[in-house]
Amino acid sequence: MAGWEDIRAEVLRRIRVRDWPPGGLIPTEEDLAAEFGVARATVNRALRDLAEAGVLERRRKAGTRVALLPVRKATLDIPVIRQEVEARGQAHSFRLLERVEGAPPVPVASRLGLGPGARMIWLETLHLADGRPFVLESRWLNPAVLPAPLPDFAQVSANEWLVAHVAYATGDIAFSAEGAATREAAALGVAEGAALFVTERTTWTAEAAITFVRLAHAPGYRLQTMV
Repeated sequence: MAGWEDIRAEVLRRIRVRDWPPGGLIPTEEDLAAEFGVARATVNRALRDLAEAGVLERRRKAGTRVALLPVRKATLDIPVIRQEVEARGQAHSFRLLERVEGAPPVPVASRLGLGPGARMIWLETLHLADGRPFVLESRWLNPAVLPAPLPDFAQVSANEWLVAHVAYATGDIAFSAEGAATREAAALGVAEGAALFVTERTTWTAEAAITFVRLAHAPGYRLQTMV
């Protein structure tokens, strides 16, 4: 008999492959309990966990829907860069600098638990605030876990598309201050070696890695959070 973790994983899978799209109403607890052959309480436990993570939205008498922008609020918050820029009263824009498909470097593959020969998508995107460099987004994507068809990421940023379309189960995040590498310095318009605020983040579904991203923020960036 399936446990609540199994049901949680299956719900995440259906959301990931867009059997249940963002904003869509999912089956009732009674229907899911009958489908999986478990008690309603088991289904409730799984859906409650996903609601607490921000993947589902539950309202009494209105049913349960897939969140339009699923964000895990409990331990890892994934902001949409566009919204972050606009919250500062600035206009957001971005430029896709590079897109390449191929095998990731060994350190990236190891970090994401991928074996030799894994194929990924490399994206480098420069986000701007009022036309000035804001953050350089360097990202590896695992196409094996992404819903098709994939956009070209020239019209919508990978950051915003992933938050809207891919529900994740877990992840980790690290912050550091680093000197700008040659490529980062050129993109952000700063001197090589200038101090940058850097965020590195990895996320996974219940089954596999989704993405590894490095965000190099232009000097003057300030991170603010609530506790």
